[in-house]
Amino acid sequence: MSYDPALLHTGGHTGYANGAGLGIRETGVVEKLLTSYGFIQCSERQARLFFHCSQYSGNLQELKLGDDVEFEVSSDRRTGKPIAIKLVKIKPKVPEERITGQVVSAVPTHLDGKAAPGQLPTGSVCYERNGEVFYLTYTPEDVEGNAQLDTGDKVSFLMETNEHTGAQSAHNIVLVKKKQQRCQGVVCATKEAFGFIERGDVVKEIFFHYSEFKGDLEALQAGDDVEFTIKERNGKEVATEVRLLPQGTVIFEDVSSDVYEGTVTKVIPKIPNKNQNDPLPGRICIRKNFKDKELPFGDKDTKSKVTLLEGDHVQFNISTDRRDKLERATNIEILPDTFHFTKETREMDMLSAQRNHAIRIKKLPKGTVSFHTQSEQRFTGVVEKEAFPPISSKSASPSKGKEKDAEEGLIVYEDCGVKMTVPYHAKDLEGCIHPQMGDKVEFSISEVKRTGQQSAVSLKVLNRQVNTKRLLGFVATLKDNFGFIETANHDQEIFFHYSELCSDLDSLELGDTVEYNLSKGKGNKVSAEKVTKVAAVNGIGDDVSTTVYLGKVIRPLRSVDPSQTDYQGLVEVTDDGKVSSVQKGQNYPFGIVSMASKADCLQKGETVKFQLCTVPQTGQKMACNVVPQRRAFVECVKDQFGFITYEVGDAKKLFFHVKEVLDGLELQAGDEVEFSVILNQRTGKCSACSVRLKPVATPRPERLVNRLKSITLDDASAPRLVILRQPRGPDNSKGFNIERKTRQAGVID
Repeated sequence: MSYDPALLHTGGHTGYANGAGLGIRETGVVEKLLTSYGFIQCSERQARLFFHCSQYSGNLQELKLGDDVEFEVSSDRRTGKPIAIKLVKIKPKVPEERITGQVVSAVPTHLDGKAAPGQLPTGSVCYERNGEVFYLTYTPEDVEGNAQLDTGDKVSFLMETNEHTGAQSAHNIVLVKKKQQRCQGVVCATKEAFGFIERGDVVKEIFFHYSEFKGDLEALQAGDDVEFTIKERNGKEVATEVRLLPQGTVIFEDVSSDVYEGTVTKVIPKIPNKNQNDPLPGRICIRKNFKDKELPFGDKDTKSKVTLLEGDHVQFNISTDRRDKLERATNIEILPDTFHFTKETREMDMLSAQRNHAIRIKKLPKGTVSFHTQSEQRFTGVVEKEAFPPISSKSASPSKGKEKDAEEGLIVYEDCGVKMTVPYHAKDLEGCIHPQMGDKVEFSISEVKRTGQQSAVSLKVLNRQVNTKRLLGFVATLKDNFGFIETANHDQEIFFHYSELCSDLDSLELGDTVEYNLSKGKGNKVSAEKVTKVAAVNGIGDDVSTTVYLGKVIRPLRSVDPSQTDYQGLVEVTDDGKVSSVQKGQNYPFGIVSMASKADCLQKGETVKFQLCTVPQTGQKMACNVVPQRRAFVECVKDQFGFITYEVGDAKKLFFHVKEVLDGLELQAGDEVEFSVILNQRTGKCSACSVRLKPVATPRPERLVNRLKSITLDDASAPRLVILRQPRGPDNSKGFNIERKTRQAGVID
């Protein structure tokens, strides 16, 4: 079926079934839509009208089924049926959008000043749109349901514009969420990076991370009162913005002042069951208001720490939890009539690790039980042997005997003209001064009741031989913030911190000579203080042998192998250099001053050349001018680094940087090189430095070799050297015996 738009009647006659006149607009819904025509279902009457798409005034592509349209009614000139013309799409009325915002200023409940007649108090709300914040006013009449709004509450509202002034305000305000109130609680547990708070409003614990604590984290500990805000993260409630409160602010329970009496009906089990989650497993029966009632109690509710048994008569207070109104017995004390009734006896002793076990323990004042007797008389003596704290090892605990020997000292004193000795321990000192050998001390004598063994206690140093002499040493190790000094005897190393360095750290190098004082710090550990760099001193003595020996390192320095206990390294003679006093296989120690290159890292098993010298202080022979004999081949060279086929520790290859190659040579794979090994103290890895190409003797060219083979002395054509006359000097003597002088121009000698 097709229609001609020219046949549509647009005249001014009335030809409608309902008698409607031309020009009256109706509304309807597009019910059917084809390529060139469609049908409309009228909204105001039961009628279905045809329309041609040419009668739609807008973009036909935007017209869809179900759209609301406005139109006029006319009649088809050919059939006389009513049709719709002059169609216009009706834009749907957008419902007023509710805006979500927050109360900035609540409506005041009372006005301090006098308000204008008929003026209502106002508050303000704010909302965010496209990153910008807008503020609107409101009155109490604009709040739905007479809800009480407070500053910070989350609300939703509609926006209203005053037709006369154009001012905008909020109306139809609905409360969405009240502002989160600050909660209080007590820190009940602290971990490495988080903790838990026992809430003061409900019987519940809540998690908090240390990043949410607003204060000094070092001062936070279990038992502190705090306040916090509860927020939901990952579906769980957590505490945020945690702040400290004054101690005693948070109170969980109220303890009655009245004292009650009762009987224990259930005791706390010694070994709690795995499924036991009740923190108050004990029960006490009490008669209150002529009724029997059971009150729970926990391990912390016993006041005197007496072991309770079933049937014990006790007295206690009643504690009521403010959060859930739970009552429990607290401050529990056993009544004396309990022991009269059970005829129990109490023994007095101290706890010991035996098979028998004690029950119904009562704590006595400290010092009531003692296994020792201490003399009132004070003795005076001299320290003959220093005492040190026990040396502990991470790998294995020392035996009792070794621990005792390690920490026990000895004092010599006189009693009634008899010279006696008594041991002492570091734990029995008074004050922080540690007695040294030769110090005069005052002490009391303690005797064990069971064995009669005596020891000195309450030690006090009376005087000390002050030694202001500065000690001499050599820098052996330099790390990030500390180092070690080799003593003048070359057999030990002393720790020192860079804060004790009196000279410039950047100028300090391995092997430098320093002066220092000894001090004992925490744990009686000896360290160097007031370390000062001084002029270089030859610490290996002047009697250095001229003979060079060949040897092998059988123990490196402790800086190379920190696992060893001895500081000194050892080198074994493999070639005695034909000296009768030095035999093959003899071992000689060496230190940092013995190294020709102080930064060189000698490994176990390396071949070295060295000389011998005598330490002036001890007269001991030690190795000096130790030079490693290293030769290896370059395995590969990359952009700025390479590797040498040389084993150092667990590594099969030795790293080197091209900057460490001497003379700027470009090494290639297969080149034989000589080098030094240095240890990076920070990473603990070794690398090669001072890499130099091994010199190779250049052979004669082949042409010269062949020519020498062909020359014979009998051949007349062979080149010969003939001396015409012997050289003589100006004085007709052989050679040049006269001293040569600078001749001045124009002067004749």
